[in-house]
Amino acid sequence: MDIKLDPSRDDLPLMANTSHILVKHYVLDLDVDFESQIIEGTLVLFFESGNRYRKKSSSTEETCQSESDEACKFRTPEPCHVPVTNTRTFSSKMGYNDFAIYGKGEKDTSGKDGNHDNQEQASGISSSKYCCDTGNHGSEDFLLVLDCCDLSVLKVEEVDVAAVPGIEKFTRSPKLTVVSELRNQIVHELVTLPADRWREQLDHYARCSQAPGCGELLFDTDTWSLQIRKTGAQTAIDFPHAIRIRYRTKPQGRSVTWTSDQSGRPCVYTMGSPINNRALFPCQEPPVAMSTWQATVRAAASFVVLMSGENSAQPTQLREGCSSWHYYVTMPMPASTFTIAVGPWTEVKPETCSPNDQAAKRPFSPSEADFRCASICGHVEYPCRFQNASATTQEIIPHRVFAPGCLRGACQETLLQLVSPCLSAAHSVLGTHPFSRLDVLIVPANFPSLGMASSFLTSVCPDQDSLTCGPCYKAFLFKFACPNSPHIVFLSQSTLTGGSHLCGTRLCHEIAHAWFGLAIGARDWTEEWLSEGFATHLEDVFWAKAQQQLAPHEAQEQQELRACLRWRRLQDELRNSPEQLQVLRPSKEKTGHVTDSGSSVVKHGLNPEKGFMQVHYLKGYFLLRFLARRLGDDTYFSFLRKFVHTFHGQLILSQDFLQMLLENIPEEKRLDLSVESIFRDWLESSGLPQPLQTERQAGAECGLARQVGAEVAKWNRVNRRPRKRNRRGTKEVFEKLLPDQLVLLLEHLLEQKTLNPRTLQSLERTYHLPQQDAEVRHRWCELVVKHKYTKAYKDVERFLQEDQAMGVYLYGELMVGEDARQQQLARSCFALTQEWMDRCSAQVVAEMLF
Repeated sequence: MDIKLDPSRDDLPLMANTSHILVKHYVLDLDVDFESQIIEGTLVLFFESGNRYRKKSSSTEETCQSESDEACKFRTPEPCHVPVTNTRTFSSKMGYNDFAIYGKGEKDTSGKDGNHDNQEQASGISSSKYCCDTGNHGSEDFLLVLDCCDLSVLKVEEVDVAAVPGIEKFTRSPKLTVVSELRNQIVHELVTLPADRWREQLDHYARCSQAPGCGELLFDTDTWSLQIRKTGAQTAIDFPHAIRIRYRTKPQGRSVTWTSDQSGRPCVYTMGSPINNRALFPCQEPPVAMSTWQATVRAAASFVVLMSGENSAQPTQLREGCSSWHYYVTMPMPASTFTIAVGPWTEVKPETCSPNDQAAKRPFSPSEADFRCASICGHVEYPCRFQNASATTQEIIPHRVFAPGCLRGACQETLLQLVSPCLSAAHSVLGTHPFSRLDVLIVPANFPSLGMASSFLTSVCPDQDSLTCGPCYKAFLFKFACPNSPHIVFLSQSTLTGGSHLCGTRLCHEIAHAWFGLAIGARDWTEEWLSEGFATHLEDVFWAKAQQQLAPHEAQEQQELRACLRWRRLQDELRNSPEQLQVLRPSKEKTGHVTDSGSSVVKHGLNPEKGFMQVHYLKGYFLLRFLARRLGDDTYFSFLRKFVHTFHGQLILSQDFLQMLLENIPEEKRLDLSVESIFRDWLESSGLPQPLQTERQAGAECGLARQVGAEVAKWNRVNRRPRKRNRRGTKEVFEKLLPDQLVLLLEHLLEQKTLNPRTLQSLERTYHLPQQDAEVRHRWCELVVKHKYTKAYKDVERFLQEDQAMGVYLYGELMVGEDARQQQLARSCFALTQEWMDRCSAQVVAEMLF
């Protein structure tokens, strides 16, 4: 496919100058307003600078040169409707509990509609002062650059941490007389407290975050960044190490989705991808900016706030009708992993508790940990579960399931009983759970999985054939969960129907991300296979162990069948996608490289087609499968546990994994394997890897796939028979098939030119297709649309309404055949769902229909 890629449009910029200064901790204090669809409040950032940046770096100039002249100038932001909040005076009576209920007793200065007079200036800095400072000192001051878009930044100020009562113990040098240096020393002592003092550290972060401001800072925004400076602060060391940003999100901000749940009640959740959280709060997006955070979020008392956090938060009532929720994280992680969901969720609990459920309810706090020598781990110091004997033996971590009330029964029947065995299976394979707890949330029906753009459909699906077998939409269908985040997993409601298979495999995939994607992250976001390839490979292993009734040979057969399905998907995708997007390591030898300031770009990070592709999942999966076979499963998974223990809490590149793996392969099994050959054959080339082609050509079809082939032959015979009644002796007897076998069967039947209505009716009745899982039902709907089987149009209508993310592809098929009844079906379904549909999906569908 000849599709030109434009780096200026397709590459995602990471603007933060992380080489100069790093955020070590975020304190968020936010209000969620569903009426205005805005999240607003304050963000306090605590920094640590490097000693090597005492002299001004040229990277700031490089950053400015890469932007337009206008963007590099500091200017007064446009006025907007914002509340004017006087800086609160910190008193000795205020403490950590005050932070948790911040806002209590404050006078509401807003109007009845929650908005304020637009005469109030956003920056809080007069234009004359602003111009004067930039004219005299702009070229000399250090510039802090944060990743930011789709936000209204209202005010930026330095925080006077020295005003916090009792903070004197963090001022070790009596010689410091410059107040700004004293404040920075306090922050330095605070961010470097040892791990076993984490509770004290969080308390001081909270106290410092409420300290008064001591001077407003100049700031400016452009498309992708927030730029802040302090007059006279010429280096990162001189720049304030604690600043407060008052800001608000925008209703159309790309990091958050405002919608309604399955019961019709409002909710909001973060999607992140592809721009991650920069439209939720200003932050340092590059993965190397590992930080901790704590957040207090206020919302109406009828809502539940779920968030990335080590604690299972419970609400604190502030006043009638308003509650506050507080979460914290002590393990440094990229800001992109922060997730929040606010809605009228119901916690789904088992009707009866098993011993596993009782054990999982017992909380585990890092304060209980008898931490051993931190030098055993290779990461920066934090309360690490790998260093605690109790945590290492905890097979099932505490977990909760949340969903809209109308899905409580489905969750109790399917999801709830799967979480414990899947967690236990993961522990049996990889060992210590990196995180102390897990929340699972069934998100609204419009959950789009990953983003998409309207230009995609016309470029990849120009005719009936490409719509029928177009791989990119089919690839998109199998992404049922959200981008990686600690402590919380989003699952689509599509996983709840048709038995436990789809739900179990998806849950295993997301659980695997706790190790690969979170505890061990990619240092360069273009190497997605280090997260998705591992999770795809491990989901089969976890699921096989979670199904304890499976014999080893049965588990092996099912894994071979899934490999067969993935092989078909990979072939289709590579035939119908740009070669540039097929490469797992697109930056090659420049992978992991950044500018002097720390800024970089994610190659193809904004390309609309990338969100539909599974190449990182599938190629990565087949590479790991290839390596596991070369070593033998026992040796490979023993190595994997060793790798996890070595690299947890750290960021890696492909060579870190491959080099350690090859060092652990016996010489007789290594043969021609090397890091260079794996880069060449698997990671840095487009198309099918040659070793994979050789393996698939030489390998025999698995037994479950052969059984499907026999069933396909039977259905072809049924389809060819004349309409008259057949003799009893010629009636076909069909075998019972597993869900993955049904997927493969229907894919084979989709390749048939015609199937008559009698065959389709018999197919539906034989396998009870409308009651199967979403993957099976999707292929059934494809057959219905392709052959205009009107009796089953109701199944298509149901699918388009209940499985919205997967249904996008079906809208295209309904329209492309130019059948009036099918087109009317598409338009009527869209009319029912467009108000709540994900806006990107709605745009794609609208362009197909009108």
